Amino acid sequence: MISLNVNGKDFQLDVDPDTPLLWVIREHLGLTGTKYSCGIGECGACTVHMDGEPVASCTISVKDAAMKNITTIEGLTGPVAKALHNAWTEEDAVQCGYCQPGQIMTATALLKSNPDPSDKDINQAMSGVLCRCGAYSEIRRAIHRASKGIRHERPGS
Repeated sequence: MISLNVNGKDFQLDVDPDTPLLWVIREHLGLTGTKYSCGIGECGACTVHMDGEPVASCTISVKDAAMKNITTIEGLTGPVAKALHNAWTEEDAVQCGYCQPGQIMTATALLKSNPDPSDKDINQAMSGVLCRCGAYSEIRRAIHRASKGIRHERPGS
């Protein structure tokens, strides 16, 4: 049995310990927002947060995720997530949408660590998430918009 905490809920799962976290999230927990794409950690579509850090869930075994706090796109909450959601809509950042969970999970981690990123910061942080549609400029604008929204909501700013 493997113990996992996903989106604040504890699960006991009878799975092979070497199963990729991605498959457990999708197939055993039914959380299909985390996408499968390359399966080798190169595209970022399967990004989740593990103890607050973005990771490619296709490259992490469920045994390595045990006893960690896992957050998927379905469990993403808080002011940064809200600001990103609004900015994504306002900037029409979604094209086909396939990479968007990975984009938003990665952008959330960026804005939590750097609430006022430059274009260079955004490009560097987001470089691990590939967009088949090439919506990089819209995504960058959405991150800047979310950043402004987060800073605007802070008391005393």
